[in-house]
Amino acid sequence: MCRFIIYFFICFSAFADKPNILYIFTDDQSIRSVSSYKEAQPWVQTPNIDKLAASGVRFEACYTAAWCQPSRASMLTGKLQHNIESVRQLKPYPNTFYDPKAAPFWPAHFRKNGYSTACIGKWHLGEDVGHGRDWDYSVIWDRMGPKSNGFAYYHNTLVRTNGGERKPLGGYSTDRYTDLAVEYISKQKDEKKPWFLWLCYGGVHGPFTPAVRHNDLYSDTAKTKIPIDIFGPRNGLPDFMVNYTRWKKDENGLPKGFDNAVKKYHKAVRSLDDAVGRLINTLKESGQLENTMVVFTSDQGYGWGQHGSKHKWAPYDATLLAPLIFSQPGKIPPGKVCKEPVNGVDLTATFHSIAGVEPGWKMDGRDLKPLLEKPEKSLEEPMLLSNTVYLYGKDSIDALNKKEFEQFKRQGIYSWVMIRIGRYKYIRYLRDNCLEEVYDLEKDPDELVNLASKAQKIELVAELRAKAMAEYSKNNPDFAKALPTPKIIK
Repeated sequence: MCRFIIYFFICFSAFADKPNILYIFTDDQSIRSVSSYKEAQPWVQTPNIDKLAASGVRFEACYTAAWCQPSRASMLTGKLQHNIESVRQLKPYPNTFYDPKAAPFWPAHFRKNGYSTACIGKWHLGEDVGHGRDWDYSVIWDRMGPKSNGFAYYHNTLVRTNGGERKPLGGYSTDRYTDLAVEYISKQKDEKKPWFLWLCYGGVHGPFTPAVRHNDLYSDTAKTKIPIDIFGPRNGLPDFMVNYTRWKKDENGLPKGFDNAVKKYHKAVRSLDDAVGRLINTLKESGQLENTMVVFTSDQGYGWGQHGSKHKWAPYDATLLAPLIFSQPGKIPPGKVCKEPVNGVDLTATFHSIAGVEPGWKMDGRDLKPLLEKPEKSLEEPMLLSNTVYLYGKDSIDALNKKEFEQFKRQGIYSWVMIRIGRYKYIRYLRDNCLEEVYDLEKDPDELVNLASKAQKIELVAELRAKAMAEYSKNNPDFAKALPTPKIIK
């Protein structure tokens, strides 16, 4: 009882009332698509997201997850991918199974602790959308049913309202999800319960389709700068990364269609920016802004040419980093930037802390509340991130123990574990005798020089390797023991 009272007091010291939580969760959105980030393309314009950032704390390095499905599974369980049990990717994709007893989702726990919960938008975990168990209200695109519905990111989307039959969403999905969210938020002003809304947009996932009103956007801007490492060779990397690229060369030796593809992607982002403006206005008009924590992020980032990419899931900042903004007037200081690297399970831990709800089970994330109060601070624990592709929990450990490393390969890249320790990033691939990667992100933010390939950096690499193994051993000793032996430069 004393432990709970202490926990409750700590959680409420800065956030005196249970806030509403609006969690805006976009898809495949890189930090380069938000103009308040220094990495953004020079012609990018996201005025509403920038206003949100100016009103709160913007994080420079958010590694939400490696790709879409485990990002959502980690958010709902509070666990890194290698610790989530029962989730299985079935055929045909994107059919998925999970056992809610083996992998309970925390919104159900929030419901028991006084919150009304809602989910609108993209789901990536099969037909069990959890309505009535996890959600009081839901309008979910479960991607199931007709084959075409699995990839109906922008048009012809079929959704299930409150767990019912699939029916047409109608219109352009980003706008329609926003309509539904605006309606939901407006209705909550007369309710006595605090609410949590997980608003999951399908944008800006491929096929990167802009709203009609944005078709001509960026048409008169400069050509997109082509990353220096879009084609190989990249010396000092694992063999599968030396000449890796998802791009074809045109007659001039340049990446074919590069500028058009990048511009199309960024045009689609603008409807997300419009959505943020509408949502904040709705909170203001309904008198709920001051008691609502708004959190904006994406399931992960997206690479456009860096390291040869046209995807996510590679272990580089260019393919992983998503925008992350926390805002709540009077509770979170405005106009601040936090440099501490964070991940998706950290957000889940923070939601519990802010809401004063003790987690229903052991979670992997770190509480970010101290950073929201003082963004210049740092956390004692380093940040971990794992990518085990289509395998979860014990299934991933079994495959590693059997040395079935090809199960961890996707589109030519092996999956990995990663840790951020101060200025350094350490990467270890799930493949035997594979070269590690280490980057000094202060000196080399584009991750072009792998320090693990340098004989003179043996001691540094060994130190980071040991720290990584120690942290993964604390997190899950069975998983740590199963990690394959890396190739070590001598």
